[in-house]
Amino acid sequence: MIPVAEPFLGEKELEYVTDCVKSGWISSMGKYVNLFEGGFSKYCNSKHGVAVSNGTVALHLALAALGIGKGDEVIIPDLTFVATANAVAYTGAKPVMADIDKETWCIDTEKIKDKLTKKTKAIIPVHLYGHPCDMDPIMELADGREIKVIEDAAEAHGAEYKGKKVGSIGHIGCFSFYGNKIITTGEGGICLTDDEKLAERMRFLKDHGMSKEKRYWYDEIAYNYRMTNIQAALGVAQLEKIDKIVEAKRKNAQIYNSLLKGLKDIVLPAEKEWAKNVYWMYSILVDNRDELIKKLEKNGIDSRPFFYPIHQLPMYKLDGQFPVSNEVSIKGINLPSSPTLAREQIEHIVKVIISS
Repeated sequence: MIPVAEPFLGEKELEYVTDCVKSGWISSMGKYVNLFEGGFSKYCNSKHGVAVSNGTVALHLALAALGIGKGDEVIIPDLTFVATANAVAYTGAKPVMADIDKETWCIDTEKIKDKLTKKTKAIIPVHLYGHPCDMDPIMELADGREIKVIEDAAEAHGAEYKGKKVGSIGHIGCFSFYGNKIITTGEGGICLTDDEKLAERMRFLKDHGMSKEKRYWYDEIAYNYRMTNIQAALGVAQLEKIDKIVEAKRKNAQIYNSLLKGLKDIVLPAEKEWAKNVYWMYSILVDNRDELIKKLEKNGIDSRPFFYPIHQLPMYKLDGQFPVSNEVSIKGINLPSSPTLAREQIEHIVKVIISS
């Protein structure tokens, strides 16, 4: 079976994790947490990194640090992983879905305008499947309205918008390091920001809200969202090869593109002129998506359907009009996208697609 994704691990990961275990510092204290926070924030050209236990809590922590709560509204794309909506719901705020752009599959800026109200306190653009959102119009909408922008970059490590790394453009950028992400810490996440006060607030909230002056003193309810030193050790090793991983993913996407280009009834992933797509997943649209998934499986090839639109899920059910997210969700399929994928494997996958 050719997996849809697998981590790219090696000797350095084993070396750093072993060093961590031998040191005895295996929980949230230890040198690797600081090294990872500093290294990843530097990679993204952001001033501060706050490492956390997973990508979902990164989003929740960002919202909590910004004071988002009951009575507030947060605009999100209708097509995204459920964690984007759930993180908003955790705060007591209301996730407000906007339809997506037909080319990039990211949130449609024009649709954001339709969703703005006096209750709108934040926008969460999601850099879906590795392609950046069109950030300038989103930041322009937020400026002057006291609206905060939290980038959900869980799937887009190393992606760029007009030469800037995603996650460094909004007020806070959130990443996931789950096992199938571009780099992984097993589970894990991080919040990036250039705002020192926001960084301090997130550090405070992620550690139960314990007083700096008075150990074990707490004056508000907070969270245990800390990353372990073992996770961070894995992340430090992964960070050393992130450019190699991104390059491999982009190279494999080029091979897919060259073999699938011009085929009838297949829509290939976009890469806008202002974007660097990192192809977390190599994703296409086909009319016979479900049948293709079955055929790929019979031929030893793993794949995944696109996410369901958030407005279709029972807890967020809406009768609104989301024609693009509906269509893209029904037709979307993620093909094997590991950086270790060989050309011969891609050729085999494409042959099965063509014969379907």
